[in-house]
Order: sequence, then structure tokens, then C-alpha cells
Amino acid sequence: MANGGGGGGGGGGGGSSLRMSSNIHANHLSLDASSSSSSSSSSSSSSSSVHEPKMDALIIPVTMEVPCDSRGQRMWWAFLASSMVTFFGGLFIILLWRTLKYLWTVCCHCGGKTKEAQKINNGSSQADGTLKPVDEKEEAVAAEVGWMTSVKDWAGVMISAQTLTGRVLVVLVFALSIGALVIYFIDSSNPIESCQNFYKDFTLQIDMAFNVFFLLYFGLRFIAANDKLWFWLEVNSVVDFFTVPPVFVSVYLNRSWLGLRFLRALRLIQFSEILQFLNILKTSNSIKLVNLLSIFISTWLTAAGFIHLVENSGDPWENFQNNQALTYWECVYLLMVTMSTVGYGDVYAKTTLGRLFMVFFILGGLAMFASYVPEIIELIGNRKKYGGSYSAVSGRKHIVVCGHITLESVSNFLKDFLHKDRDDVNVEIVFLHNISPNLELEALFKRHFTQVEFYQGSVLNPHDLARVKIESADACLILANKYCADPDAEDASNIMRVISIKNYHPKIRIITQMLQYHNKAHLLNIPSWNWKEGDDAICLAELKLGFIAQSCLAQGLSTMLANLFSMRSFIKIEEDTWQKYYLEGVSNEMYTEYLSSAFVGLSFPTVCELCFVKLKLLMIAIEYKSANRESRSRKRILINPGNHLKIQEGTLGFFIASDAKEVKRAFFYCKACHDDITDPKRIKKCGCKRPKMSIYKRMRRACCFDCGRSERDCSCMSGRVRANVDTLERAFPLSSVSVSDCSTTFHAFEDEQPSTLSPKKKQRNGGMRNSPSSSPKLMRHDPLLIPGNDQIDNMDSNVKKYDSTGMFHWCAPKEIEKVILTRSEAAMTVLSGHVVVCIFGDVSSALIGLRNLVMPLRASNFHYHELKHIVFVGSIEYLKREWETLHNFPKVSILPGTPLSRADLRAVNINLCDMCVILSANQNNIDDTSLQDKECILASLNIKSMQFDDSIGVLQANSQGFTPPGMDRSSPDNSPVHGMLRQPSITTGVNIPIITELVNDTNVQFLDQDDDDDPDTELYLTQPFACGTAFAVSVLDSLMSATYFNDNILTLIRTLVTGGATPELEALIAEENALRGGYSTPQTLANRDRCRVAQLALLDGPFADLGDGGCYGDLFCKALKTYNMLCFGIYRLRDAHLSTPSQCTKRYVITNPPYEFELVPTDLIFCLMQFDHNAGQSRASLSHSSHSSQSSSKKSSSVHSIPSTANRQNRPKSRESRDKQKYVQEERL
Repeated sequence: MANGGGGGGGGGGGGSSLRMSSNIHANHLSLDASSSSSSSSSSSSSSSSVHEPKMDALIIPVTMEVPCDSRGQRMWWAFLASSMVTFFGGLFIILLWRTLKYLWTVCCHCGGKTKEAQKINNGSSQADGTLKPVDEKEEAVAAEVGWMTSVKDWAGVMISAQTLTGRVLVVLVFALSIGALVIYFIDSSNPIESCQNFYKDFTLQIDMAFNVFFLLYFGLRFIAANDKLWFWLEVNSVVDFFTVPPVFVSVYLNRSWLGLRFLRALRLIQFSEILQFLNILKTSNSIKLVNLLSIFISTWLTAAGFIHLVENSGDPWENFQNNQALTYWECVYLLMVTMSTVGYGDVYAKTTLGRLFMVFFILGGLAMFASYVPEIIELIGNRKKYGGSYSAVSGRKHIVVCGHITLESVSNFLKDFLHKDRDDVNVEIVFLHNISPNLELEALFKRHFTQVEFYQGSVLNPHDLARVKIESADACLILANKYCADPDAEDASNIMRVISIKNYHPKIRIITQMLQYHNKAHLLNIPSWNWKEGDDAICLAELKLGFIAQSCLAQGLSTMLANLFSMRSFIKIEEDTWQKYYLEGVSNEMYTEYLSSAFVGLSFPTVCELCFVKLKLLMIAIEYKSANRESRSRKRILINPGNHLKIQEGTLGFFIASDAKEVKRAFFYCKACHDDITDPKRIKKCGCKRPKMSIYKRMRRACCFDCGRSERDCSCMSGRVRANVDTLERAFPLSSVSVSDCSTTFHAFEDEQPSTLSPKKKQRNGGMRNSPSSSPKLMRHDPLLIPGNDQIDNMDSNVKKYDSTGMFHWCAPKEIEKVILTRSEAAMTVLSGHVVVCIFGDVSSALIGLRNLVMPLRASNFHYHELKHIVFVGSIEYLKREWETLHNFPKVSILPGTPLSRADLRAVNINLCDMCVILSANQNNIDDTSLQDKECILASLNIKSMQFDDSIGVLQANSQGFTPPGMDRSSPDNSPVHGMLRQPSITTGVNIPIITELVNDTNVQFLDQDDDDDPDTELYLTQPFACGTAFAVSVLDSLMSATYFNDNILTLIRTLVTGGATPELEALIAEENALRGGYSTPQTLANRDRCRVAQLALLDGPFADLGDGGCYGDLFCKALKTYNMLCFGIYRLRDAHLSTPSQCTKRYVITNPPYEFELVPTDLIFCLMQFDHNAGQSRASLSHSSHSSQSSSKKSSSVHSIPSTANRQNRPKSRESRDKQKYVQEERL
């Protein structure tokens, strides 16, 4: 192999060095000098010129091992001639072929016209088949054309990138071209022309193999080309003409010439195409960047190769004597400083050809440098900083958060998601947004860099979804812009995000925020959307208005619930102020944990009392597994289900606690190990083994627990029942068994012969329970399907009182004109104990979904007479747009007007209302955030500044004004009863219960002028929020993280605040956009049997003795044992701890106080009370006296009345017919 030195030269095939070649040059020169007749001076000059580099350009080195020209003359013209002959020869042949084809076509066209005329003249003879030989010739020509076309198509497939073979071939050609260019770089260190032995030069052999492959590929390209002339003139063909033939000449002449092999660098232009074939380049910016770089580099290297050739060879007309020794990389350097117009002058062109080329190159090179380089720098600079891909960490889950990504939304989300009260958040959060974060948001990401990553992109782009590894993500959370001007457009954007994500990976769990309730229906149209698999839509309007509606029933409940599912850190205050007790409750959150097997068989109140007293935990609900296999949803969440439900094995409990570690006590509790422990912190996992009890043992334990005897002495379990245990387990696995029905159940197995029972016997065995539509076993084992006796007795199949699900009160659709009141009509109407909804909106305002406010107030677990009348005060144009969703609810009236008009407010007796709700549909139409709540704030201050005369309520109560449509002035017959709070007459608007919706949290400072809240104080720390008089939608942000960690939390919250909305009901509303009335059946009436939130007064009634210095724990246990009421908080006067004669009437919320917490008589207790089946049977006659009117208004207030035990047991049934008649009359109104 020939090796060269750094300054040029180099040996031939025998491996001669620079020194050897110099001696050979000297020998040749001495021979020429001795044979000539020149003078000695000329010979000496000749001999002295041996060491000059320019003489190497005239004579090539010769060795005895390589047969080469003995005279050492150059033969570059032979290599160049091979390329020129190939190029111009082929071009001549193509042009000649086209000329002959054109002439042939012209001749055939003329002959074709003659034959066509003959065919027209001899049409009949041709029709007889006389031209059959001509048809055979045409078929032969067609067959020949088809064969050529098939070969051409095959060649086209081979060189295209549409098939795997084509892609492999294209990539291989490019790789070999780069390999040939690398061989050129290696050979460029040798002389331009030298003698080489093909059989001993390894690089020449490799180059020969590459060019043979290029020749074959050239043939394929030539066959596949449609236009041979353009193919012959394209760049890749020219490269092959000037690189392939010289290799074959080198083998024949045993010499090598670098020549134009540098043209292989032009193949770099196809680099971007190759990367696209390999699916590496996918974005337009990356393709453009690679294109610019490849064109710039290929042009640069090709021009450097030309300068290297002419400078090392010299000018032909100067007999190649003006050459200079430049390496290829020095030429690369020269071309770069030339393009950049720097021109240091250390390296420059000496030959005429080189200088002429530099003149033209500097024009094009400068233009290319000035345009390409800035664009390349711009593309690199504009390359997305967050455009990488997420690398999943083994053993660590990650979630993707997208949608509305701003500093506020992200900070609120991270504050709750990464809260220290959670056990161990081993989840990485990946944010995906199409806009790069600003400096503040970027700083936030850096502060949480261990658990947060940000990538720029869109979930609508599958490539970006692949970058964040959405297929391996644990969930995808979509945030909504709560402050957008067009909520429907925002919901449509989020729905499209859901569609894109589900289309990419249908199994991914998605939790999305929705602004409008009616837009949730569109999610049900997505085939892969499945709420049973964890997909959830958090409707902000539904929950916001549901929270406000619950505050109408129990003031302050919205604040308590908002604090429960939000992660708040404990703030300790030493001073005895209301903030101390409020913040102690704020630190409580909602958790779930599976109950220990020690609780199996016990009733819910028993377990609830044990957890509160011994474990210091408040359990408010459980996850119930229904035994009804035909039920669409076997798992349901039951809130304070009562003593008829027994705890099953593996029951999931819902707890209110301050830490997730505290809730573990319910799972670790063991009666054998922890029964004598008084410190709940010592309750940890014990070492004893607690095997899973069989259904037989659980039922026996439950039965014996009820009868108070030991399992050995209890005779509930007979031998025949034990023999049927296998049948029982197959029929009802892990079913809840009522203790009171244990013996009945066992005897039912003993006597069960359904095929032989007569109708009379069936009737004696349970009446309606044994009807064909309901199995007797099922009814006994599923207490949720057992209606009360009064439900069955009062069931009227001819009147639709409830919707088809039995969850809400329902009436026939009413026209809006029938519920509109004028100001004078409203003033003459006795309105008290009602709900006034002040709403700002017009014909162009976005709908806020008032149905979500009315539905919780029309839940079927209220009796009809307990429903609070709802009066809307606002623009009639706006309310007409909302009325389509409200016309099926009873006791609704509308007063056209404005909430800023005191005359309208006085007309609806706002001083006698149970709650005044202030809403606005115009909040998001204002850019200035401080002015978004101006209407609500003005309305709130307007009401608080109003003054009322104490005689107004009496005068209105004595008036004989008409009752508006749907208005009910009746009251229960049990007038002033225990637990009743006698509220003083309201003479000032400050004492009117008000809840105001806010958009901007900082605007809460304007609601109360007497508070000392700092403008920078968080919303939950402000006085209006703590008192339950203000509610902001921002508190619902915490539901995203709460739902991710536990999807049951959202179900529980929705069950509490919506009045009983279920996925089935949502599907029905999505179908018809309205509630459908239904006839009462045992199944629908059983749905009424669910608890509801109320407030219990301690001033009077059965708990009055505990109200004066008693302990909250004693009240908790007494209410739970006596009335199955579950207490979970206190609504206390703000200044109850002060001994001042004139206390403030404002109250604040205390969540889950400890057992030893001291009560005061003015406390109101938040409780979950059971549905009273008998309360609906006692309906008093209408009385227009002042006493009955005042009694009616007070008994429909939010403070619940506890009826006496005597009144609860027996009710006179003589009024039942009058009750039904009165209900029908009211519905007709």
C-alpha cells in the first residue's frame, strides 16, 4: 500500500517512501541530462531542481514492483477522457434515440391516418374479421410494452423508499458513498497521481468494489427513469460519470489519480432524505436544519477538493510547474476563510485555475454563507428547550398534566399533589404544553426538579404523546381555564384532548376538568371513555353550585367540604381565638382505608363509635358491595347507612383525619391486641394472625352479637343452615347481612321451596317483597332495596312525584310564564324559609347551569313539605335560557329584576329567607381580575346595608296574599319541637345568611368591612370563607390530585353535594337533557332512603344538657346511638369564647373536633341524619294565622328539628288521604 508523507510525495504500489521517490527522480533527471547537448549550467540547474516540489507534478514515482510508465509521465488525461467519453457518449446516444423516435412517430402518424381512412371506407369488410393479422401484431406490441413496463416498475420499486428492500438499498448506497468519500480523504495525503498495484493496494480494491455497486445501482436508476435525458444530467448521475470510470482505468493502467473523486461529497445532500426514510427526522424544523447543513457541508468539501486538485497539479499550459503542495484539510480551511470574507492570506491559490475558481466561488460561497449560516444558527437557537423525551424511571410511576398550564394552576396543583401529609408521593409529574414556560413558571419547575419535568408540545400530536410516554403513564390530568370568556369552547378543547389521548392509548386513565355540566355528555360519546376504569370528569359548575346548594341546607358546609379534600398544613395558634379552632379543623382531610377484620359483622354505628372513641378517627361512609348481580353498579358508596348494614370483609371506609398514617389504625386494629390500649398512637400492626372468616362464621358472629349471647350458646345457626353454606356463598359472596334478619334468613334457607309455594303462601311470606319482580332472598340481603312501610302504603302509581331514578322530586314541565312573579305579587306572597338566588346575566352571558343548584335542593330524601321554595331574582332573558333545565322542578319562582334593586329584594322577603345566593354569569367577560366580581360584591354590600322593620314579617304573615305556582305554605303538625333554634327577627341586612360566589380569591377582602384579613392572605384563611359566606371556584383545584390518589373521594363528594347524581342519571340527562318523570316503584322509592346533611341546635331539645359545657364526644355517641345521626363538625359563633353582652352573629366552621371539645349552647352541629319515613305522613292543615305561618317558616329552616320519640312511633293515618289530595293540588298549581 502506498503511504505518503505530510508534505506530499509518497510511494507507489511497492510502498516506497518520499526519500526513495526523490532518488528515482534524480536518476531520471541525470539520464536526461547526459543524453542532451545542453551546457553544464543548465544541467546543474536541473539537478538542483530535484528537491523542489513542483518537479513532482511533472513526473510520477516508479518502482520495479509496479509496472508503470518508465518515463514517469502523467496520464491524467486518460482518466478524464474516460469520464468525458462516458458522459457525452451516453448523451449523444440518448439524443439520437429521441430523434429517431420522433421521426418514427411522425411517419407512423401519417401512416395511421391513411389506415384510418381505409378503415372508414372498408368498414363492413373489416367488421367481418379481415384485419385479424393486424390485431395480432397489435397484441404482440402490447405484450412487449407490458414486459418493458414490468421491468421498469420492478426497477422503480428497487430504488424507491416505499418498500423495505428499497429503503435498505437507498441507505446502503448512501453509506457506500460516504465510505468512498472517506477513502478519498485517506488517498488525498498521497500524490495526485501515482503508480499502484491493484492486487496489493487494499484501498483501491475497496474503492473498486464500491464503484461496481454504484454501477449496478446506476443501471437500476436508468431503467426506472421516465425521462432518460434529465436522468443523465442530474447531479447524482454526473457524480457517477466522473468517479466510476476512472476506477476501471486505474486497474488497467496500474496507476491512481485522485481526480474528481471529491464529487462523492455531493451525496451528502441526500442526508436528510435518508434520515426521513429511517423515521429519524419527523419535524419540519429538523428536516430544514439537516437540509441546510448537508448542502453547506457538501458544497464546502466539494470546492475544497477542486482546489486541492488544481493546486497540487498546476496549470496544464504551464506544464504543471506552478503547483504547490497543499493538503486537503488546508484547502478546507482556505475555502472557509474565503466564504467568510476573512482571508488571512496564510494559505492562498497560486495556480490560474485555482484563482479563477476562487473568483466565482467567493460570489456563490459568500451568498450561501451569508444566508445559510444565520438560518442554521436560528434553527439551532429556536430549537425547543423542552423538546426532549421523557425517560421513565424503573419503579416509579409518572403522570402527564396538560391543558391550561399557568403559574397559578401549576402552583395550586403542585401544592396539593406534593403535600407532606400524603404518605409517599412516588410519582413524577410530567407537564406537556405547547407554549414554553415563562421565567416564574420555569423557576417553579426548577424548585421541584426532582419530581417535575416540563416538555413543550401538544397532546393533539401523537409524536408529543410518544415523547412523554403516555402509554406507560399512570394517568393523564387535563386542567381547564376557569376564567375563560367562553366556557363551551374551553370544554370543547379539553374534550378534543381526551379524544386525542384515548385515540393514542385507549387504556390510559384520564381525569379532566369541565366547566359546564352539559358538556360532560360529550365524553360519553368517546368509545374508550369508561368511568368504571377510573376515567373521571370533574365538572366545576356542578360541584361549585352543589357546594353552594348544600350551604343553603346547612350554612358553612361548603367551607367544611372544601377544606376536607384540600391538603392544608397544620398552623398552630396559642391564643384562644376563633382562628385557633378553625385551623385545627382545617388540617383534617378525607382518606380511605380498608377496615380490619375485627370489625366484620358489626353494624356501621358500632364501628363508627369505636373508631371515634378508641382510634380517634371519624368514619362517615363505606364502600358497599351489593349482592344484586344484576345491578349496573355493584359497588356503591353509602354515607352513614345506619345500623341495618353490617361490615363485610375487606370493606373500604372513608375517614376524616389529619394524617394518612392515622387512618392506618383502622386497618391494623386487633381486638385481642389493642383492646386495652388507650393511646391510639400505639395501635400498630400486630403479630397475631387473623385468618379471613368464612361467611358462615361472619353470619354466626353477627347473629350472636345481636342476641347478646356467646357463639356456643346461640341457637340461631341450625344444622340445615350450615349445610347450605356453600349455596349461600355462591349466591351472596361477601354480602352484607342485617343482624335483625339473620334468623329470618337462615329459616328462609330451611324452608326455601320456591317451586312449590302457592300465591297465598307467597303473600303471607312478605306481600310485595315476594312479588315476582323482586326475589325474597335479594330483598333480605340488600337493605338498600327495602322500602319503608309508608313508601309501600303511599305508593301511587298514577302520579309521577319523582324522576325515573327516584333520586329527585319531579313535576310536569311548566311554562316560564306560570312561575313569573311581579313585584307586587311577590310582595303580597308569604315568602319565608325560602332560598333567594340573585343572579347577574343577560342574553349574551354564558350559562352557569342553574340546574346543578336546584337539584340538591330537590333531592328525594327530603319530603315534599321540607323543600325550600326557590326564588330567582335576575334578568328574565337570561333565565329563559336556563329554564329548559329547570321546568321539571317544583317550588320554583322567578322575579324579573336586578339584585341591586332593594325594592325587588324586599318584595321577595329577603330578610326572612334561609339563604341568599349571589351568582354572576358575567364574571369572565372582564379582563381586569379585580373587577370580575364587582357585581357580586356590590350586591352583597347592598343587602348587608339594608334595614328592616320588625313588623314587616308579621304583616306579611297575616296577609291573605295568593300562593305562587308550586308554593307550599304547609308545615308539619308537630309545631315547636325539640332541637328548634328560635332565631331573633332580622332587622339589619348584616344578619341575613348570604353566600357569595367569587372568581378572584383576592376580592374576598371586599366582602367584610370589619375583618382584618390581609390582601395576600390565602382564601381558606380569610374570615368570609371560614364563616361560609364566600366561595371561590379555585378551591376545587384540589380535587384533581385528590381524585388521582383516590377516585372514591370524588364519588363521595359528588354524592354529598349533588343530592344523589349517579353515572346512570348523567347518561339519562345526556340523552334527553332533562329529568324524566317516573312512576313510583319499590326500587325507586328505596332510593329515597339515604342520609342528608343537616344542622342540629343545642339550645333546646334532647341534647340541650350537653350544650352547656358538655363534651363533643358525648354528643357524638348519644346522637349516633339514639338517632343514627353522625356528627362531624360545629358551626360556632365567632365570639363564643368572649364573655361580651353583644356578640357578633357571624359563625365559623370547626371540622371534626376532638372528643373532649367543650360545647356551648349556641353551637350548631353538622350532622348526617337518616331519612325519616314517617315525617311525610304528618301534614298539618293550612292555617293562615301568624303563629302557623311563623312556625312553618321556622321549621323549614336549615336547623333541623328532632321529633320526640312518641311522635315518631305512631302517626294518625286519617290524614293520609288529605296529604295525597293536597300534594295533587300543589302539583296542579
